[in-house]
Amino acid sequence: MDIGIRQVTKDDWDQVKFIYEAGIATKIATFETQAPSSFEKWIGNANRGCSFVAQEGSTILGWCKLTPVSTREVYSGVGEVSIYTHPAAKGKGIGTLLLQNLIEKSEHHGFWTLEAKIFKENEASIHLHMKNGFRLVGIREKIGKRDGVWKDNVFLERRSTLVGTN
Repeated sequence: MDIGIRQVTKDDWDQVKFIYEAGIATKIATFETQAPSSFEKWIGNANRGCSFVAQEGSTILGWCKLTPVSTREVYSGVGEVSIYTHPAAKGKGIGTLLLQNLIEKSEHHGFWTLEAKIFKENEASIHLHMKNGFRLVGIREKIGKRDGVWKDNVFLERRSTLVGTN
């Protein structure tokens, strides 16, 4: 498998949206119930230099993006990770490739803390993050409802050993 990792572009939107909608359908990936209507709404204020796709040939196998947690200057190096894998590519290491690339690039962009908020039922995502240096901070109990049911989020973070250490 010859998989490349590159920055996401507007031209990727149809495939990115498909992957996002597949994640939404699992009901354990996001509180969202539908994908945004456009690339611009989806990318929002995400750091474009830290938003990637994994691609094999013309097929996108997964995507990730890093969104600042706040507009306040003190938090300028803290970002929230979103990462999704195509249903047909699950278990093939795509998440690991994307997350490791995101970690490296995030440090080049001055991020010292990466956060992930994951439904506790999403064991694969929790495992992916933990094996890539994230640690459990806590459980955010009943943080929001999905289909009328209160859901907990596992709150994970990864601190850079290169950025923000002084």
